[in-house]
Amino acid sequence: MNRFVLLGMGALALAACSKPVPTDTAAPTAPPVADAKAPAATAPATPALEARSFDCAKAHNDAEKLVCGDARLAALDRQLAALYKSAQSSPDELDIAAEQRGWVKGRDACWQAVDAHRCLLEAYQTRIVELNIGSGAVKAPAPVAYRCDDDSKPVTAVFYNELDPQAAVIRWGNDQAIVFPAEAASGARYTREGVEFWEHQGEATLNFYGTALSCKAVG
Repeated sequence: MNRFVLLGMGALALAACSKPVPTDTAAPTAPPVADAKAPAATAPATPALEARSFDCAKAHNDAEKLVCGDARLAALDRQLAALYKSAQSSPDELDIAAEQRGWVKGRDACWQAVDAHRCLLEAYQTRIVELNIGSGAVKAPAPVAYRCDDDSKPVTAVFYNELDPQAAVIRWGNDQAIVFPAEAASGARYTREGVEFWEHQGEATLNFYGTALSCKAVG
């Protein structure tokens, strides 16, 4: 199985030969007194407290507590836990386990980020995409090449429109970043902290960790 290489947690960084998909207080009343003969009602489970890769009752850092208290992050945690369990049966089990330990350390460092929620969201989404691509179960679509005003390094984009979450992998020379769909007035826009790729009718702008490029699709 081909391993999927990432820029690193600080940068946290392939997609369809098809074009990217555009993204166009009243006081509470007192509870009724329970009938002593009636069976006690069972409270419904709270989705936000069902993170399964760790015990929320024993969450020991701010990142884990935030995951346990946020329904979207908890859902991503469950999705990642299932993918990781499946990946453990692969021939690259030891490599994947080492990557996962490194990822956990990076996730737990999100409390230092200016936007801890965004950091965690992108961390989970990125790792899910990595495991899906690395599993070999996802057919790698053909990359789309772009010619940019600074042509010192090639730029390509691979659009994984069928993945959950949807994603694109942007390559600039030997560097790459996994980015995710974002709202746009027109065209298709993908972002992550430090990276923005915006494509419309074959023309694209790319901001890659401070480097701004204007590009056109080749072919």
